[in-house]
Amino acid sequence: MHYQTPAPFPQGFLWGASTSAYQVEGGWNEEGKGPSVIDRASFPPELSDFTVTSDHYHHFAGDIALFAEMGLKTYRFSIAWSRLFPTGEGELNFQGVAFYRRLIDEIRRHGIEPLVTLYHFDLPWALQQQGGWSNPRTVDAFERFARTAFELYGGQVKYWLTINEQNMMILKGDVIGTLPPGTANPQKTLYQQNHHMMLAQARAMIACHEMLPEAKIGPAPNISCVYPASSRPEDVIAANNFSSIRNWLYLDLACFGRYNAVAWSFMREKGYLPQITEEEMALLQRGRPDFIAFNYYASTTVADGQDRGAVGQERREVEDQQLPGIDKSVYIGADNPNLEHNEFGWYIDPVGFRVTCREIYERYRLPLIITENGLGAFDRLAQDNKIHDDYRIRYLSAHIRQLQLAITDGVELFGYCPWSAIDLVSTHQGISKRYGFIYVNRDEHDLKDLARYPKKSFYWYQRVINTNGERLDTDIEY
Repeated sequence: MHYQTPAPFPQGFLWGASTSAYQVEGGWNEEGKGPSVIDRASFPPELSDFTVTSDHYHHFAGDIALFAEMGLKTYRFSIAWSRLFPTGEGELNFQGVAFYRRLIDEIRRHGIEPLVTLYHFDLPWALQQQGGWSNPRTVDAFERFARTAFELYGGQVKYWLTINEQNMMILKGDVIGTLPPGTANPQKTLYQQNHHMMLAQARAMIACHEMLPEAKIGPAPNISCVYPASSRPEDVIAANNFSSIRNWLYLDLACFGRYNAVAWSFMREKGYLPQITEEEMALLQRGRPDFIAFNYYASTTVADGQDRGAVGQERREVEDQQLPGIDKSVYIGADNPNLEHNEFGWYIDPVGFRVTCREIYERYRLPLIITENGLGAFDRLAQDNKIHDDYRIRYLSAHIRQLQLAITDGVELFGYCPWSAIDLVSTHQGISKRYGFIYVNRDEHDLKDLARYPKKSFYWYQRVINTNGERLDTDIEY
């Protein structure tokens, strides 16, 4: 639909920005913190590791002041599980407890609403050595971690997220570090891990509602609409297959407490079915979210793999969006000539953002908040210590315009937190792939002075927030 006058963003809309602990904090082994799977993972030697990152652990007060200057209404960050429980269970690390208390106090002192992610990829290494998410004990450990966080910080935190991009941990378990190399039948293992994560999430949501009746909690998967490569019915079926496997498997379990039928048939056909019990399914029925958070970067286009030549499409692998191990009986990835790409080869699809919002809301009818959306780029620090990231401004402006249209469509949207508040280390491509509104002066191996410099997009987003989304034009003095 085309509207003569799009609806305004609602009053009290939570304009924010996001980070994660392992990508921004540094201090990886300070003050009692234990190692996580990220700390033990192997990455290409030309890229930065995660020991220092942006050193937010030591710079958080100045960083939060900059977030406040930008005008953020909310700040989404994660708690490092192994900073509270160095081995994932056992004794609580009170120095870690104190760090997050200081951080949350500082956020609230500046009038910013904390939005806390309980788990953002960084499983404690000690738990991984005991089987990680393949071991049902990890479910118990996660519930204890969640209950501890609610008890410690629930008086100051109203909004909670359970597990970041659980679907990406299943789609890309080898990259995230939860699937050890050489695992026998890796896909079956991953879908069993997924079931255990779902149980852990349900327990956390139940605990939140019991302990913090005024708080709200929801999942945070990576969701994107899926286009068929053509109008051929076989391609439409392929797109439906991938939507169920990539998106609805995770949200149907979280919101309805049941497995998506197409995803279940896929797992049964491939021999990937997890072991489940009636008691576990009853638990999933009890653990219901108050809202849905989701991360969106780009859409996906797929085709039927049984007759590839008929659609005239060559397979195109898109980072973080293709499912390893899938054969042509389910789908193949296809190029979309109607979309542009960024310099990392990712599609740019603002309209797909609107489509994704509509699909999620129509399916679940729960309030939505976006917890990641952004443009990674090779930002350049000019001699005057300025960063002219007009490309990021254009990207964000186009996506926010589509959010406004989604609101006009009737989608209940209460917040937008682009990735990322400040430069941090990308999971796959180091510090050189920058997303932040604030530049951190370092490169892959030279920490330099770690000085902070607001980018041009910082001041543009400041204006967007100050006008509650009314000023989305891209011209701004800098």
